[in-house]
Amino acid sequence: MRFVKNFSTKTKGICTVAILRTGKQEKKQDRRRRVRARRVRIGTADARLTGAAGVEAVRELDRVLRITGALDEGVGAVKVRRRGLSAGQLLVAIASCQLAEGDFLVSLDRRRDDVAGQLLEPVATPAATTAAGIARRFTGQHLRGIETALGRLNTRFLARLPASRRLALLKVATIDGDATDVEVYGREKEKAQYTHTGQRNLRQHIGHWAEAGVPLALEVMAGAADPRSNSVQMLDRSIAALPAGVKKVRARWDAGYFAGELAQACVERGVDFAIGAKRTPPIFRAATAVPDHRWVPAIGMEDTEFAVVDYLPGAWPDGVVCIARRTRIPVEKIPSARARKRRTVPKDQLALALGGKVDHVFGYSFILTNLDVTTDERLAEVEWWYRHRTDIEALNKDAKHGAALRHMPSKYHAINSVWAWGALLACAFSAWLQELTGIDHGNGRGRRTLARLCRELINVPARVLRSAGATVLRLPPGEQLLAVVLPRLQQLPGPG
Repeated sequence: MRFVKNFSTKTKGICTVAILRTGKQEKKQDRRRRVRARRVRIGTADARLTGAAGVEAVRELDRVLRITGALDEGVGAVKVRRRGLSAGQLLVAIASCQLAEGDFLVSLDRRRDDVAGQLLEPVATPAATTAAGIARRFTGQHLRGIETALGRLNTRFLARLPASRRLALLKVATIDGDATDVEVYGREKEKAQYTHTGQRNLRQHIGHWAEAGVPLALEVMAGAADPRSNSVQMLDRSIAALPAGVKKVRARWDAGYFAGELAQACVERGVDFAIGAKRTPPIFRAATAVPDHRWVPAIGMEDTEFAVVDYLPGAWPDGVVCIARRTRIPVEKIPSARARKRRTVPKDQLALALGGKVDHVFGYSFILTNLDVTTDERLAEVEWWYRHRTDIEALNKDAKHGAALRHMPSKYHAINSVWAWGALLACAFSAWLQELTGIDHGNGRGRRTLARLCRELINVPARVLRSAGATVLRLPPGEQLLAVVLPRLQQLPGPG
């Protein structure tokens, strides 16, 4: 505060001014004190907190099935010197990282920063550069070894299921084959190609065990490759990855696998199959020639019927029959010109409908199968079974939106292949874990999607404490799925 030197002439005024200024300063100081009282003080991070406490369930699953050991045995050594991470440890670490919402290689570094979470991980998370360096050492033979390991793990998995469920899975095993495109973020020159969508892609060719929800085989193909080129090899590799003791194998394929060589291979291996047929003028003519009384109503679908039609392409094995399914479509609901569903309508019917001469049309789809369709009931069962080929589409969705198969992170094909296997292993972990703990209602149809499982089980915050030599998880208030799953896994014995 400033004061003048001559106090004799202006004492009163000066004193008055001084008092006023002092009052203003006191108000400012009061405001500052109130602001400081409201201010939140941020201290150092609590190293005991983690946002992914559910990885403890993955560690218990690894103990029960000995996943890391099986992968090491199947893949073999990828390095000359046996130090650092092994191949199995790398694959489990990448799968666990993707379960914890890791979507890039750099996500491994973020997982390493989670000090408390690292105490729960099945394998210590490597640095992103370390993981990339080891993944580049994987050859085609190493990648095939993952499928060998899956066969052993599926056998161990079945051994820990209730007898009724185990017998049901061993009675018939259905293999679904499908290919899905994944965008490549790196500048891979080995197999990445531009497709009709304008994206630089790799094509993931997957074999899937439908009843158990477990992937069996994977081939990372060129972005525009035809999946029929190695469909027979994928069939053999998928059969090899099934558990020991399966009595009957079936296979389902969509119209992208319409080839007599695949059908002949299934017959030679004793595999019952159903393959989607391409919509060609001859098959349309055969379907429209079927009289109305021979069409049978479909199970669970309105305005839909199916029938056996007199059609068989050349060079297909004997005993194969063609099943046509037709759906009634009112004229006002005919799809637009660009819609794929419009291609299911024969051109002559479409012309009559657009000309106002009929009030409805039929959309057709076709499958070729060697299954028994001699009665209407068996025909209905075969059509209903083939309709559930969407199980592998659910796997693709889980791998992309629950794990991180929605993109390929590297310019090196080997790293991209290991990353893709990490996503499929995350899907396998989900299926095994839900079956073993009984949270999928014991039949596989009530199984949670991988995205939901990650949200409800894996990415759960908790405080990690140590008490009397044991690790204690302090979970948030309320019901937690981890509190149900973890004790059930802990009660299961490890492999003998």
